[in-house]
Amino acid sequence: MPYTSLPQSILDTRCRIFYMCRNPKDVLVSLFHFANNLRGKSQNVMTFEEAFEMFTKGVIPNGLYWDHVKGYYKIGLEQPTKIMFLTYEDMEMDTPKYLRRLAKFLGYPFTEDEEAKGMVEEIVSLCSFDNLSEVNKHGTLTIGIPNYAFFREGKVGDRRKHLTTEMSQMLDQITKEKFDGLDLVLTD
Repeated sequence: MPYTSLPQSILDTRCRIFYMCRNPKDVLVSLFHFANNLRGKSQNVMTFEEAFEMFTKGVIPNGLYWDHVKGYYKIGLEQPTKIMFLTYEDMEMDTPKYLRRLAKFLGYPFTEDEEAKGMVEEIVSLCSFDNLSEVNKHGTLTIGIPNYAFFREGKVGDRRKHLTTEMSQMLDQITKEKFDGLDLVLTD
């Protein structure tokens, strides 16, 4: 949900928001597969070209991707004790480091004893993509979406299998324009 659409009750409380974004190219690929999983065999499968057009125009849940990210990024800079902004790529690169940072942000940093007992590594293992996708192979949300629909590969860079050079360049251009003046890099 875009920051500007959050209920006033959330904005007025001391609750903290953890916001993780991802390279828009990988978001597009993930959204494409997720949408087609939801459509199932009962509807026509969306082509990647259709997904690309919808994504670049913001005709997706929560609107234009770049505006969504930019909103949380800016508020995170203004209110760093309220919003922790992180990229999936950073988290993937050094999960223990960012888990420690998240715990501290939430007001529950790991103690020396917890660190010594390997709690950080245990949480990283329990919350790994492989583990979570395995435990969510079965079951369905109350609205009928199967749990497995939320897990596919979880890999950084899967976009290379789907995007044409032109698509990649167009997404880079949009990202550059939308994030102009921000210290935020989500291109490759």
